[in-house]
Amino acid sequence: MADQRNTYRQDERLDEPFDLRHLLLASAYIKKYTGKMGLAILLSAVGGAAGLLSPMITRKALDEAIPQGNTPYLLQLAGLLVAVFVVSVIFTTIRSRIMTKVSQHIIYDIRKDLFAHLQRLSFKYFDDRPHGKILIRVVNYVNSVSDMLSNGLINVILETFNLIFIVIFMLMVDVQMSLVVMCGVPVLAVFMFWIKQKQRKAWQTVSNKNSNLNAYLQENIVGARITQIFARENENAEIFSGLADDCRRTWMKAVSYNNLVWPGIDGISVLIRAAIFIFGMVVFGQGAKTVGTIIAISSYASRFWQPIMNMGNIFNNFLNNMAYLERIFETMGEKVEVDDAPDAAVMPPIEGRVEFKNVSFSYEEGKEILHHVSFTVEPGMSVALVGPTGAGKSTIVNLVSRFYNVDSGQVLIDGQDISKVTLHSLRSQMGIMLQDSFIFSGTIKDNILYGKLGASDAEVKEAAEKVCADSFISRMPDGYDTEVKERGSLLSQGQKQLISFARTLISNPSILVLDEATSSIDVQTEKALQQGLETMLHGRTSFIIAHRLSTIRSCDLIMYIDDGGILEAGTHEELMKKGGAYFHLYTAQLEDIA
Repeated sequence: MADQRNTYRQDERLDEPFDLRHLLLASAYIKKYTGKMGLAILLSAVGGAAGLLSPMITRKALDEAIPQGNTPYLLQLAGLLVAVFVVSVIFTTIRSRIMTKVSQHIIYDIRKDLFAHLQRLSFKYFDDRPHGKILIRVVNYVNSVSDMLSNGLINVILETFNLIFIVIFMLMVDVQMSLVVMCGVPVLAVFMFWIKQKQRKAWQTVSNKNSNLNAYLQENIVGARITQIFARENENAEIFSGLADDCRRTWMKAVSYNNLVWPGIDGISVLIRAAIFIFGMVVFGQGAKTVGTIIAISSYASRFWQPIMNMGNIFNNFLNNMAYLERIFETMGEKVEVDDAPDAAVMPPIEGRVEFKNVSFSYEEGKEILHHVSFTVEPGMSVALVGPTGAGKSTIVNLVSRFYNVDSGQVLIDGQDISKVTLHSLRSQMGIMLQDSFIFSGTIKDNILYGKLGASDAEVKEAAEKVCADSFISRMPDGYDTEVKERGSLLSQGQKQLISFARTLISNPSILVLDEATSSIDVQTEKALQQGLETMLHGRTSFIIAHRLSTIRSCDLIMYIDDGGILEAGTHEELMKKGGAYFHLYTAQLEDIA
Protein backbone atom coordinates (compact mmCIF):
# COMPACT_ATOMS: atom_id res chain seq x y z
CA MET A 1 0.00 0.00 0.00
CA ALA A 2 2.98 2.29 0.62
CA ASP A 3 3.92 1.96 -3.06
CA GLN A 4 0.39 2.91 -4.11
CA ARG A 5 0.46 5.95 -1.82
CA ASN A 6 3.76 7.03 -3.33
CA THR A 7 2.22 6.76 -6.81
CA TYR A 8 -0.26 9.50 -5.92
CA ARG A 9 2.40 11.57 -4.17
CA GLN A 10 4.40 12.10 -7.34
CA ASP A 11 4.56 15.86 -7.73
CA GLU A 12 4.60 17.93 -10.87
CA ARG A 13 7.77 19.95 -11.23
CA LEU A 14 6.62 23.54 -10.74
CA ASP A 15 9.83 25.31 -9.78
CA GLU A 16 11.00 26.08 -13.31
CA PRO A 17 12.76 29.07 -14.88
CA PHE A 18 10.74 31.88 -16.38
CA ASP A 19 9.66 31.07 -19.94
CA LEU A 20 8.92 34.17 -22.03
CA ARG A 21 7.41 31.98 -24.77
CA HIS A 22 4.45 31.04 -22.59
CA LEU A 23 3.88 34.67 -21.61
CA LEU A 24 3.82 35.64 -25.29
CA LEU A 25 1.23 32.91 -25.94
CA ALA A 26 -0.83 34.26 -23.05
CA SER A 27 -0.67 37.80 -24.47
CA ALA A 28 -3.01 36.68 -27.27
CA TYR A 29 -5.77 36.34 -24.67
CA ILE A 30 -5.05 39.82 -23.28
CA LYS A 31 -4.98 41.69 -26.62
CA LYS A 32 -8.71 41.16 -27.16
CA TYR A 33 -9.49 43.26 -24.09
CA THR A 34 -6.82 45.98 -24.21
CA GLY A 35 -9.48 48.69 -24.69
CA LYS A 36 -11.37 47.76 -21.52
CA MET A 37 -8.15 47.27 -19.58
CA GLY A 38 -6.93 50.71 -20.73
CA LEU A 39 -10.18 52.27 -19.49
CA ALA A 40 -9.79 50.45 -16.16
CA ILE A 41 -6.25 51.81 -15.78
CA LEU A 42 -7.43 55.36 -16.52
CA LEU A 43 -10.30 55.14 -14.02
CA SER A 44 -8.03 53.70 -11.35
CA ALA A 45 -5.37 56.34 -11.96
CA VAL A 46 -7.89 59.16 -11.60
CA GLY A 47 -9.49 57.56 -8.55
CA GLY A 48 -6.12 56.88 -6.94
CA ALA A 49 -4.87 60.42 -7.58
CA ALA A 50 -8.09 61.81 -6.10
CA GLY A 51 -7.65 59.67 -3.00
CA LEU A 52 -4.10 60.97 -2.52
CA LEU A 53 -5.40 64.51 -2.15
CA SER A 54 -6.85 63.67 1.28
CA PRO A 55 -3.63 64.17 3.33
CA MET A 56 -2.98 67.54 1.62
CA ILE A 57 -6.54 68.66 2.39
CA THR A 58 -6.07 67.51 6.01
CA ARG A 59 -2.81 69.50 6.19
CA LYS A 60 -4.60 72.64 4.98
CA ALA A 61 -7.29 72.13 7.63
CA LEU A 62 -4.77 71.61 10.47
CA ASP A 63 -2.29 74.32 9.50
CA GLU A 64 -4.59 77.03 8.11
CA ALA A 65 -8.35 76.67 8.56
CA ILE A 66 -8.42 75.54 12.22
CA PRO A 67 -5.67 77.85 13.60
CA GLN A 68 -7.28 80.82 11.81
CA GLY A 69 -10.78 79.84 12.94
CA ASN A 70 -11.90 80.09 9.32
CA THR A 71 -15.10 78.04 9.46
CA PRO A 72 -16.24 78.59 5.83
CA TYR A 73 -12.82 77.50 4.58
CA LEU A 74 -12.91 74.48 6.89
CA LEU A 75 -16.36 73.52 5.54
CA GLN A 76 -15.05 73.88 1.99
CA LEU A 77 -12.14 71.60 2.82
CA ALA A 78 -14.51 69.09 4.45
CA GLY A 79 -16.77 69.13 1.35
CA LEU A 80 -13.73 68.69 -0.89
CA LEU A 81 -12.60 65.74 1.26
CA VAL A 82 -16.00 64.07 0.85
CA ALA A 83 -15.98 64.74 -2.91
CA VAL A 84 -12.49 63.27 -3.26
CA PHE A 85 -13.61 60.16 -1.36
CA VAL A 86 -16.76 59.75 -3.48
CA VAL A 87 -14.82 60.14 -6.76
CA SER A 88 -12.23 57.61 -5.59
CA VAL A 89 -14.88 55.04 -4.57
CA ILE A 90 -16.98 55.45 -7.77
CA PHE A 91 -14.02 55.17 -10.12
CA THR A 92 -12.56 52.21 -8.21
CA THR A 93 -15.92 50.40 -8.24
CA ILE A 94 -16.38 50.89 -11.98
CA ARG A 95 -12.83 49.68 -12.59
CA SER A 96 -13.48 46.61 -10.42
CA ARG A 97 -16.59 45.70 -12.43
CA ILE A 98 -14.77 46.12 -15.75
CA MET A 99 -11.89 43.91 -14.65
CA THR A 100 -14.22 41.25 -13.25
CA LYS A 101 -15.81 40.95 -16.69
CA VAL A 102 -12.41 40.91 -18.42
CA SER A 103 -11.13 38.24 -16.03
CA GLN A 104 -14.16 36.03 -16.65
CA HIS A 105 -13.84 36.45 -20.42
CA ILE A 106 -10.19 35.37 -20.24
CA ILE A 107 -11.16 32.32 -18.14
CA TYR A 108 -13.80 31.45 -20.75
CA ASP A 109 -11.42 31.85 -23.70
CA ILE A 110 -8.62 29.77 -22.17
CA ARG A 111 -10.96 27.03 -20.94
CA LYS A 112 -12.73 26.85 -24.30
CA ASP A 113 -9.44 26.47 -26.20
CA LEU A 114 -7.98 24.06 -23.65
CA PHE A 115 -11.08 21.84 -23.71
CA ALA A 116 -11.21 21.89 -27.52
CA HIS A 117 -7.58 20.76 -27.63
CA LEU A 118 -8.17 18.01 -25.08
CA GLN A 119 -10.97 16.69 -27.29
CA ARG A 120 -8.48 16.21 -30.12
CA LEU A 121 -5.71 14.50 -28.16
CA SER A 122 -5.17 10.82 -28.78
CA PHE A 123 -6.12 7.97 -26.45
CA LYS A 124 -2.45 7.66 -25.49
CA TYR A 125 -2.44 11.07 -23.79
CA PHE A 126 -5.28 10.05 -21.47
CA ASP A 127 -3.82 6.57 -20.96
CA ASP A 128 -0.64 8.08 -19.52
CA ARG A 129 -2.13 10.64 -17.09
CA PRO A 130 -4.44 10.59 -14.05
CA HIS A 131 -7.67 12.30 -15.07
CA GLY A 132 -7.76 14.29 -11.84
CA LYS A 133 -4.51 16.05 -12.75
CA ILE A 134 -5.93 16.96 -16.17
CA LEU A 135 -9.07 18.28 -14.47
CA ILE A 136 -7.15 20.56 -12.09
CA ARG A 137 -5.45 22.23 -15.05
CA VAL A 138 -8.77 23.08 -16.70
CA VAL A 139 -10.39 24.34 -13.47
CA ASN A 140 -7.92 25.53 -10.80
CA TYR A 141 -4.94 26.55 -12.89
CA VAL A 142 -7.03 28.56 -15.36
CA ASN A 143 -8.68 30.46 -12.49
CA SER A 144 -5.30 31.41 -11.04
CA VAL A 145 -3.78 32.39 -14.37
CA SER A 146 -6.73 34.49 -15.54
CA ASP A 147 -6.41 36.76 -12.49
CA MET A 148 -2.70 37.18 -13.21
CA LEU A 149 -3.30 38.03 -16.86
CA SER A 150 -6.01 40.58 -16.11
CA ASN A 151 -5.88 42.11 -12.63
CA GLY A 152 -2.23 41.23 -12.05
CA LEU A 153 -1.01 43.08 -15.13
CA ILE A 154 -3.19 46.13 -14.45
CA ASN A 155 -2.30 46.20 -10.76
CA VAL A 156 1.42 46.33 -11.55
CA ILE A 157 0.80 49.43 -13.69
CA LEU A 158 -1.53 50.99 -11.12
CA GLU A 159 0.71 50.33 -8.14
CA THR A 160 3.63 51.83 -10.05
CA PHE A 161 1.54 54.95 -10.73
CA ASN A 162 0.39 55.03 -7.09
CA LEU A 163 3.96 54.87 -5.85
CA ILE A 164 5.03 57.66 -8.21
CA PHE A 165 2.03 59.81 -7.20
CA ILE A 166 2.68 59.23 -3.48
CA VAL A 167 6.35 60.22 -3.83
CA ILE A 168 5.39 63.34 -5.81
CA PHE A 169 2.76 64.36 -3.24
CA MET A 170 5.19 63.71 -0.38
CA LEU A 171 7.90 65.83 -2.04
CA MET A 172 5.34 68.58 -2.58
CA VAL A 173 4.60 68.54 1.16
CA ASP A 174 8.21 68.33 2.44
CA VAL A 175 11.41 67.05 0.80
CA GLN A 176 13.37 66.33 3.99
CA MET A 177 10.59 64.35 5.60
CA SER A 178 10.04 62.41 2.34
CA LEU A 179 13.68 61.28 2.41
CA VAL A 180 13.15 59.96 5.95
CA VAL A 181 10.26 57.83 4.70
CA MET A 182 12.25 56.43 1.76
CA CYS A 183 15.12 55.36 4.05
CA GLY A 184 12.98 52.33 4.94
CA VAL A 185 12.91 51.05 1.34
CA PRO A 186 16.23 49.11 1.48
CA VAL A 187 15.16 47.42 4.73
CA LEU A 188 11.81 46.46 3.23
CA ALA A 189 13.46 45.20 0.02
CA VAL A 190 15.72 42.79 1.93
CA PHE A 191 12.82 41.50 4.03
CA MET A 192 10.47 41.05 1.02
CA PHE A 193 13.13 39.25 -1.02
CA TRP A 194 13.70 36.75 1.79
CA ILE A 195 10.04 36.12 2.57
CA LYS A 196 8.94 35.87 -1.08
CA GLN A 197 11.45 33.10 -1.81
CA LYS A 198 10.03 31.11 1.10
CA GLN A 199 6.43 31.82 0.08
CA ARG A 200 6.90 30.84 -3.54
CA LYS A 201 8.34 27.41 -2.76
CA ALA A 202 5.76 26.81 -0.03
CA TRP A 203 2.75 27.59 -2.27
CA GLN A 204 4.15 25.56 -5.13
CA THR A 205 4.31 22.60 -2.79
CA VAL A 206 0.70 23.25 -1.75
CA SER A 207 -0.34 23.23 -5.41
CA ASN A 208 1.38 19.89 -5.97
CA LYS A 209 -0.22 18.28 -2.94
CA ASN A 210 -3.68 19.55 -3.92
CA SER A 211 -3.16 18.14 -7.42
CA ASN A 212 -2.27 14.73 -5.96
CA LEU A 213 -5.30 14.77 -3.67
CA ASN A 214 -7.59 15.81 -6.52
CA ALA A 215 -6.34 12.97 -8.76
CA TYR A 216 -6.86 10.34 -6.05
CA LEU A 217 -10.28 11.70 -5.06
CA GLN A 218 -11.53 11.73 -8.66
CA GLU A 219 -10.35 8.16 -9.22
CA ASN A 220 -12.01 6.90 -6.05
CA ILE A 221 -15.33 8.58 -6.78
CA VAL A 222 -15.41 6.88 -10.20
CA GLY A 223 -14.28 3.56 -8.67
CA ALA A 224 -16.45 3.69 -5.53
CA ARG A 225 -18.21 0.43 -6.36
CA ILE A 226 -14.95 -1.44 -6.89
CA THR A 227 -13.73 -0.11 -3.54
CA GLN A 228 -16.73 -1.60 -1.77
CA ILE A 229 -16.62 -4.85 -3.74
CA PHE A 230 -13.05 -5.51 -2.56
CA ALA A 231 -13.62 -4.00 0.92
CA ARG A 232 -10.87 -1.46 0.35
CA GLU A 233 -12.51 1.31 2.37
CA ASN A 234 -9.98 1.28 5.23
CA GLU A 235 -6.91 1.08 2.98
CA ASN A 236 -8.21 3.85 0.68
CA ALA A 237 -9.11 5.98 3.69
CA GLU A 238 -5.55 5.58 4.98
CA ILE A 239 -4.07 6.62 1.61
CA PHE A 240 -6.47 9.58 1.41
CA SER A 241 -5.62 10.53 4.98
CA GLY A 242 -1.94 10.63 4.06
CA LEU A 243 -2.57 12.79 1.01
CA ALA A 244 -4.91 15.09 2.96
CA ASP A 245 -2.28 15.37 5.70
CA ASP A 246 0.27 16.40 3.06
CA CYS A 247 -2.13 19.17 1.99
CA ARG A 248 -2.70 20.27 5.58
CA ARG A 249 0.97 20.38 6.52
CA THR A 250 2.09 22.21 3.39
CA TRP A 251 -0.82 24.65 3.68
CA MET A 252 0.03 25.48 7.27
CA LYS A 253 3.69 26.02 6.37
CA ALA A 254 2.75 28.33 3.48
CA VAL A 255 0.30 30.28 5.67
CA SER A 256 2.96 30.66 8.38
CA TYR A 257 5.14 32.52 5.86
CA ASN A 258 2.15 34.62 4.77
CA ASN A 259 1.52 35.54 8.39
CA LEU A 260 5.00 37.00 8.65
CA VAL A 261 4.40 39.54 5.87
CA TRP A 262 1.98 41.90 7.60
CA PRO A 263 3.85 42.03 10.94
CA GLY A 264 7.09 42.65 9.05
CA ILE A 265 5.62 45.44 6.91
CA ASP A 266 3.78 46.96 9.87
CA GLY A 267 6.94 46.84 11.95
CA ILE A 268 8.93 48.73 9.34
CA SER A 269 6.03 51.14 8.82
CA VAL A 270 5.74 51.87 12.57
CA LEU A 271 9.50 52.48 12.80
CA ILE A 272 9.40 54.90 9.87
CA ARG A 273 6.41 56.78 11.30
CA ALA A 274 8.19 56.98 14.63
CA ALA A 275 11.21 58.34 12.77
CA ILE A 276 8.96 60.96 11.13
CA PHE A 277 7.91 62.33 14.53
CA ILE A 278 11.45 62.15 15.95
CA PHE A 279 12.98 63.90 12.94
CA GLY A 280 10.11 66.37 12.60
CA MET A 281 10.01 67.38 16.25
CA VAL A 282 13.62 66.85 17.41
CA VAL A 283 16.27 66.39 14.70
CA PHE A 284 15.08 69.18 12.40
CA GLY A 285 14.38 71.36 15.40
CA GLN A 286 11.20 72.03 17.33
CA GLY A 287 8.83 74.14 15.29
CA ALA A 288 10.71 73.53 12.04
CA LYS A 289 7.89 71.30 10.80
CA THR A 290 4.21 72.05 11.32
CA VAL A 291 1.81 69.52 12.85
CA GLY A 292 -0.10 69.41 9.55
CA THR A 293 3.10 68.60 7.66
CA ILE A 294 4.01 65.79 10.06
CA ILE A 295 0.47 64.35 9.95
CA ALA A 296 0.35 64.58 6.13
CA ILE A 297 3.78 62.92 5.71
CA SER A 298 2.78 60.23 8.24
CA SER A 299 -0.38 59.54 6.22
CA TYR A 300 1.56 59.33 2.98
CA ALA A 301 4.15 57.12 4.67
CA SER A 302 1.45 54.60 5.66
CA ARG A 303 0.27 54.61 2.05
CA PHE A 304 3.81 54.49 0.67
CA TRP A 305 4.36 50.90 1.79
CA GLN A 306 1.09 49.56 0.41
CA PRO A 307 1.94 49.67 -3.33
CA ILE A 308 5.42 48.30 -2.60
CA MET A 309 3.95 45.37 -0.69
CA ASN A 310 1.25 44.87 -3.33
CA MET A 311 3.84 44.72 -6.10
CA GLY A 312 5.79 42.21 -4.04
CA ASN A 313 2.66 40.04 -3.76
CA ILE A 314 1.91 40.46 -7.47
CA PHE A 315 5.47 39.45 -8.35
CA ASN A 316 5.21 36.41 -6.09
CA ASN A 317 1.88 35.40 -7.62
CA PHE A 318 3.29 36.03 -11.05
CA LEU A 319 6.16 33.60 -10.46
CA ASN A 320 3.82 30.92 -9.07
CA ASN A 321 1.22 31.41 -11.79
CA MET A 322 3.86 31.25 -14.49
CA ALA A 323 4.29 27.61 -13.46
CA TYR A 324 0.52 27.11 -13.85
CA LEU A 325 0.63 28.97 -17.16
CA GLU A 326 3.31 26.59 -18.37
CA ARG A 327 1.15 23.60 -17.42
CA ILE A 328 -1.80 25.06 -19.37
CA PHE A 329 0.19 25.86 -22.50
CA GLU A 330 2.11 22.62 -22.14
CA THR A 331 -1.26 20.87 -22.46
CA MET A 332 -2.34 23.14 -25.33
CA GLY A 333 1.01 22.48 -26.99
CA GLU A 334 0.70 18.72 -26.56
CA LYS A 335 1.11 17.24 -30.00
CA VAL A 336 -2.06 15.83 -31.51
CA GLU A 337 -0.54 12.52 -32.56
CA VAL A 338 -3.59 11.38 -34.49
CA ASP A 339 -4.59 14.31 -36.67
CA ASP A 340 -5.58 15.17 -40.22
CA ALA A 341 -2.70 15.31 -42.65
CA PRO A 342 -2.19 18.76 -44.29
CA ASP A 343 -3.54 17.41 -47.58
CA ALA A 344 -6.14 15.06 -46.05
CA ALA A 345 -9.07 14.26 -48.31
CA VAL A 346 -12.69 13.66 -47.33
CA MET A 347 -13.48 9.95 -47.10
CA PRO A 348 -16.14 9.12 -49.70
CA PRO A 349 -19.13 6.93 -48.71
CA ILE A 350 -17.60 3.71 -47.39
CA GLU A 351 -18.40 0.43 -49.09
CA GLY A 352 -16.54 -1.56 -46.41
CA ARG A 353 -13.42 -3.21 -47.85
CA VAL A 354 -10.80 -3.19 -45.07
CA GLU A 355 -7.18 -4.14 -45.66
CA PHE A 356 -4.16 -4.34 -43.35
CA LYS A 357 -0.86 -4.26 -45.24
CA ASN A 358 2.13 -5.38 -43.23
CA VAL A 359 0.98 -3.42 -40.14
CA SER A 360 3.16 -3.21 -37.02
CA PHE A 361 2.14 -1.34 -33.87
CA SER A 362 3.25 -0.81 -30.26
CA TYR A 363 1.82 1.27 -27.43
CA GLU A 364 5.27 1.56 -25.85
CA GLU A 365 8.59 1.58 -27.62
CA GLY A 366 10.14 -1.88 -27.65
CA LYS A 367 6.87 -3.68 -26.78
CA GLU A 368 5.33 -4.58 -30.13
CA ILE A 369 1.69 -5.68 -30.04
CA LEU A 370 1.21 -6.37 -33.76
CA HIS A 371 4.03 -7.55 -36.01
CA HIS A 372 3.65 -7.26 -39.80
CA VAL A 373 -0.07 -8.14 -39.80
CA SER A 374 -1.82 -8.46 -43.17
CA PHE A 375 -5.42 -9.40 -44.01
CA THR A 376 -8.30 -8.34 -46.25
CA VAL A 377 -11.99 -8.09 -45.36
CA GLU A 378 -14.50 -7.72 -48.18
CA PRO A 379 -17.52 -5.36 -47.95
CA GLY A 380 -20.39 -6.71 -45.87
CA MET A 381 -18.32 -9.42 -44.16
CA SER A 382 -18.64 -10.07 -40.43
CA VAL A 383 -15.23 -10.74 -38.86
CA ALA A 384 -14.71 -12.15 -35.38
CA LEU A 385 -11.46 -11.53 -33.50
CA VAL A 386 -10.68 -14.10 -30.80
CA GLY A 387 -7.66 -14.99 -28.72
CA PRO A 388 -6.14 -14.50 -25.28
CA THR A 389 -6.34 -11.24 -23.35
CA GLY A 390 -3.75 -8.70 -24.47
CA ALA A 391 -3.10 -10.42 -27.80
CA GLY A 392 -4.08 -7.35 -29.86
CA LYS A 393 -7.77 -7.83 -30.73
CA SER A 394 -8.85 -4.38 -29.53
CA THR A 395 -5.70 -2.93 -31.04
CA ILE A 396 -6.78 -4.05 -34.52
CA VAL A 397 -10.20 -2.36 -34.26
CA ASN A 398 -8.58 0.75 -32.75
CA LEU A 399 -6.32 0.96 -35.79
CA VAL A 400 -9.28 0.50 -38.17
CA SER A 401 -10.90 3.52 -36.45
CA ARG A 402 -7.51 5.30 -36.44
CA PHE A 403 -7.49 6.00 -32.73
CA TYR A 404 -3.74 5.36 -32.98
CA ASN A 405 -1.26 5.69 -35.85
CA VAL A 406 0.44 2.53 -37.07
CA ASP A 407 4.22 2.25 -36.56
CA SER A 408 4.64 0.83 -40.07
CA GLY A 409 2.48 -0.54 -42.86
CA GLN A 410 -0.92 0.68 -44.03
CA VAL A 411 -4.57 0.40 -43.06
CA LEU A 412 -6.81 0.87 -46.09
CA ILE A 413 -10.56 1.22 -46.43
CA ASP A 414 -11.91 0.85 -49.95
CA GLY A 415 -8.31 1.13 -51.13
CA GLN A 416 -7.85 4.51 -49.39
CA ASP A 417 -5.06 4.90 -46.81
CA ILE A 418 -6.97 6.10 -43.74
CA SER A 419 -4.00 8.22 -42.60
CA LYS A 420 -4.68 10.42 -45.64
CA VAL A 421 -8.36 11.16 -45.00
CA THR A 422 -9.96 13.45 -42.44
CA LEU A 423 -10.79 11.87 -39.10
CA HIS A 424 -14.31 13.27 -39.07
CA SER A 425 -15.19 11.86 -42.49
CA LEU A 426 -13.78 8.47 -41.43
CA ARG A 427 -15.22 8.09 -37.94
CA SER A 428 -18.60 9.57 -38.81
CA GLN A 429 -19.13 6.50 -41.02
CA MET A 430 -18.14 4.04 -38.31
CA GLY A 431 -20.06 2.68 -35.36
CA ILE A 432 -18.00 1.56 -32.38
CA MET A 433 -19.53 -0.31 -29.45
CA LEU A 434 -17.15 -0.79 -26.54
CA GLN A 435 -17.28 -3.17 -23.59
CA ASP A 436 -17.37 -0.21 -21.19
CA SER A 437 -20.60 1.42 -22.33
CA PHE A 438 -20.24 5.04 -21.30
CA ILE A 439 -23.48 6.82 -20.49
CA PHE A 440 -23.54 10.63 -20.28
CA SER A 441 -25.54 12.70 -17.82
CA GLY A 442 -28.94 13.55 -19.28
CA THR A 443 -31.93 11.61 -20.54
CA ILE A 444 -31.94 8.20 -22.19
CA LYS A 445 -33.06 9.91 -25.41
CA ASP A 446 -30.12 12.33 -25.23
CA ASN A 447 -27.74 9.38 -24.99
CA ILE A 448 -29.23 7.64 -28.02
CA LEU A 449 -29.26 10.92 -29.97
CA TYR A 450 -25.50 11.17 -29.35
CA GLY A 451 -25.19 8.86 -32.37
CA LYS A 452 -27.30 11.13 -34.59
CA LEU A 453 -28.21 14.55 -33.20
CA GLY A 454 -30.89 15.30 -35.75
CA ALA A 455 -32.80 12.02 -35.33
CA SER A 456 -36.55 12.15 -34.69
CA ASP A 457 -38.32 10.58 -31.70
CA ALA A 458 -39.58 7.84 -34.03
CA GLU A 459 -36.04 7.01 -35.12
CA VAL A 460 -34.90 6.87 -31.49
CA LYS A 461 -37.71 4.49 -30.58
CA GLU A 462 -37.10 2.33 -33.67
CA ALA A 463 -33.39 1.98 -32.84
CA ALA A 464 -34.21 1.03 -29.25
CA GLU A 465 -36.79 -1.55 -30.38
CA LYS A 466 -34.33 -3.24 -32.75
CA VAL A 467 -31.85 -3.82 -29.93
CA CYS A 468 -34.47 -4.87 -27.33
CA ALA A 469 -34.02 -1.71 -25.25
CA ASP A 470 -37.51 -0.26 -25.72
CA SER A 471 -39.13 -2.70 -23.26
CA PHE A 472 -37.12 -1.60 -20.23
CA ILE A 473 -36.99 2.09 -21.30
CA SER A 474 -40.80 2.20 -21.52
CA ARG A 475 -41.02 0.95 -17.93
CA MET A 476 -38.87 3.84 -16.69
CA PRO A 477 -40.68 6.62 -14.77
CA ASP A 478 -40.38 9.11 -17.65
CA GLY A 479 -39.68 6.68 -20.48
CA TYR A 480 -37.12 8.03 -22.92
CA ASP A 481 -36.99 11.32 -20.98
CA THR A 482 -35.77 9.61 -17.81
CA GLU A 483 -32.67 11.27 -16.34
CA VAL A 484 -29.88 8.72 -15.98
CA LYS A 485 -27.30 10.82 -14.04
CA GLU A 486 -23.51 10.66 -14.43
CA ARG A 487 -22.18 7.46 -16.06
CA GLY A 488 -25.70 6.01 -16.03
CA SER A 489 -25.67 5.28 -12.30
CA LEU A 490 -29.38 4.35 -12.33
CA LEU A 491 -28.91 1.68 -15.02
CA SER A 492 -27.55 -1.84 -14.91
CA GLN A 493 -24.53 -2.72 -17.03
CA GLY A 494 -26.78 -4.65 -19.41
CA GLN A 495 -29.14 -1.70 -19.80
CA LYS A 496 -26.18 0.59 -20.51
CA GLN A 497 -25.00 -1.76 -23.26
CA LEU A 498 -28.44 -1.89 -24.86
CA ILE A 499 -28.64 1.92 -24.88
CA SER A 500 -25.16 2.00 -26.41
CA PHE A 501 -26.37 -0.46 -29.05
CA ALA A 502 -29.24 1.87 -29.91
CA ARG A 503 -26.85 4.84 -30.01
CA THR A 504 -24.58 2.97 -32.43
CA LEU A 505 -27.42 1.67 -34.61
CA ILE A 506 -29.06 5.08 -35.05
CA SER A 507 -25.81 6.45 -36.52
CA ASN A 508 -26.23 4.00 -39.45
CA PRO A 509 -22.51 3.18 -39.72
CA SER A 510 -20.86 1.65 -42.78
CA ILE A 511 -18.32 -0.22 -40.64
CA LEU A 512 -19.37 -1.60 -37.27
CA VAL A 513 -17.07 -2.52 -34.38
CA LEU A 514 -18.44 -4.53 -31.43
CA ASP A 515 -15.83 -4.92 -28.69
CA GLU A 516 -17.29 -7.30 -26.10
CA ALA A 517 -20.56 -5.48 -26.73
CA THR A 518 -22.79 -8.16 -25.15
CA SER A 519 -20.57 -9.03 -22.19
CA SER A 520 -23.01 -7.60 -19.61
CA ILE A 521 -26.23 -8.77 -21.24
CA ASP A 522 -27.95 -11.87 -19.91
CA VAL A 523 -28.27 -14.93 -22.16
CA GLN A 524 -32.05 -14.56 -22.58
CA THR A 525 -31.78 -10.91 -23.64
CA GLU A 526 -28.83 -11.77 -25.88
CA LYS A 527 -30.90 -14.36 -27.73
CA ALA A 528 -33.64 -11.81 -28.25
CA LEU A 529 -31.00 -9.33 -29.32
CA GLN A 530 -29.66 -11.61 -32.05
CA GLN A 531 -32.36 -10.48 -34.47
CA GLY A 532 -31.43 -6.86 -33.82
CA LEU A 533 -27.76 -7.71 -34.24
CA GLU A 534 -28.47 -9.35 -37.56
CA THR A 535 -30.18 -6.13 -38.63
CA MET A 536 -27.14 -4.13 -37.52
CA LEU A 537 -24.68 -6.45 -39.27
CA HIS A 538 -26.63 -6.84 -42.51
CA GLY A 539 -24.87 -5.07 -45.37
CA ARG A 540 -22.14 -3.72 -43.12
CA THR A 541 -18.54 -4.72 -42.65
CA SER A 542 -18.29 -5.61 -38.99
CA PHE A 543 -15.56 -6.54 -36.52
CA ILE A 544 -16.68 -8.43 -33.44
CA ILE A 545 -14.58 -9.15 -30.39
CA ALA A 546 -16.18 -11.71 -28.11
CA HIS A 547 -14.95 -14.10 -25.47
CA ARG A 548 -18.30 -15.93 -25.57
CA LEU A 549 -17.51 -17.88 -28.74
CA SER A 550 -21.05 -19.16 -29.22
CA THR A 551 -22.04 -15.61 -30.29
CA ILE A 552 -19.64 -15.50 -33.25
CA ARG A 553 -20.16 -18.94 -34.86
CA SER A 554 -22.09 -17.44 -37.78
CA CYS A 555 -19.40 -14.87 -38.66
CA ASP A 556 -18.03 -14.97 -42.22
CA LEU A 557 -14.44 -14.96 -40.94
CA ILE A 558 -12.88 -15.77 -37.57
CA MET A 559 -9.31 -14.67 -36.89
CA TYR A 560 -7.37 -16.07 -33.91
CA ILE A 561 -4.97 -13.35 -32.70
CA ASP A 562 -1.86 -14.17 -30.67
CA ASP A 563 1.92 -13.64 -30.64
CA GLY A 564 1.61 -10.34 -32.52
CA GLY A 565 -0.24 -11.74 -35.51
CA ILE A 566 -2.99 -13.94 -36.95
CA LEU A 567 -2.38 -17.57 -36.03
CA GLU A 568 -5.50 -18.91 -37.75
CA ALA A 569 -8.26 -17.56 -39.97
CA GLY A 570 -11.38 -19.16 -41.45
CA THR A 571 -15.03 -19.93 -40.75
CA HIS A 572 -16.12 -21.68 -37.56
CA GLU A 573 -16.42 -25.01 -39.38
CA GLU A 574 -13.03 -24.65 -41.08
CA LEU A 575 -11.23 -23.83 -37.84
CA MET A 576 -12.92 -26.64 -35.93
CA LYS A 577 -11.82 -29.13 -38.60
CA LYS A 578 -8.30 -27.76 -38.42
CA GLY A 579 -8.09 -28.68 -34.71
CA GLY A 580 -5.78 -25.79 -33.85
CA ALA A 581 -5.84 -22.93 -31.33
CA TYR A 582 -9.46 -21.96 -32.04
CA PHE A 583 -10.62 -25.58 -31.72
CA HIS A 584 -8.98 -25.91 -28.29
CA LEU A 585 -10.39 -22.57 -27.12
CA TYR A 586 -13.92 -23.42 -28.28
CA THR A 587 -13.97 -26.93 -26.82
CA ALA A 588 -12.56 -25.61 -23.54
CA GLN A 589 -15.51 -23.20 -23.29
CA LEU A 590 -17.97 -26.00 -23.99
CA GLU A 591 -16.42 -28.06 -21.20
CA ASP A 592 -16.69 -25.13 -18.80
CA ILE A 593 -20.37 -24.72 -19.66
CA ALA A 594 -20.99 -28.42 -19.22
